[in-house]
Amino acid sequence: MGISLYTNGRQAIAMVELVFAIVIMGIVLLAAPMLISTAAKSTSVALQQEGINEASARINMILTYDWDENNINVPCGSTPSILHVTAGDDELDEVPGTQTRLGVPLNSNSHTFNCNGNEYNATAIGKEGTDIDDIDDFNDVTLTDVPLGSGGTDYIEQDTVSIATSVSYVPDTANYAQKEFAYNFPTGNPGGTSNIKHIQVTLTSTHAADELEKTIVLHAFSCNLGSYIHQRSRLP
Repeated sequence: MGISLYTNGRQAIAMVELVFAIVIMGIVLLAAPMLISTAAKSTSVALQQEGINEASARINMILTYDWDENNINVPCGSTPSILHVTAGDDELDEVPGTQTRLGVPLNSNSHTFNCNGNEYNATAIGKEGTDIDDIDDFNDVTLTDVPLGSGGTDYIEQDTVSIATSVSYVPDTANYAQKEFAYNFPTGNPGGTSNIKHIQVTLTSTHAADELEKTIVLHAFSCNLGSYIHQRSRLP
């Protein structure tokens, strides 16, 4: 009789274990689609982030170049001057006889129109030769088959990514005479050269997979500010 009770007890425990196992398996199976979906979204976000990083790196690289061709090919050395523009806000023009803008101390050696006694104009957008040496030389430059991430032949977007760059002058109109003013970054052609160059980088992927097909657009701007002129050493 004791043996029979022991046997029945073990069967009851085994049944409870089986029920728990079935419940756990059911929970796992119900969660599987959500886990797969989360993993797919995570991969898509990672690939999108790689695209953003690549476009951002492109903009940061362009911003390291000189503002204009005449900041390079004029005899100012390593201290480029402010350049005159044809369609900029007149509040940013040179105050006659000072070689500086309004608000700059008369004895200041920073950010002046003076380039070894001469003054120069900003150039039109576009390459002035075969070299890329200033910001607007990147206008209408497109990189194709850009390898994102670590690259390599096994990378999924190896031959589907392109990065297009455009550079343009944009209006710089604002009320600069105020202590505080709002400047809303505009688009459109100011009708000539201005004091702000707009840089747009557009990264696209033509991969057939829906989660990889994307268009990422980043914007930046660079201003006609010239550079500092350092005081020469007084040491003999």
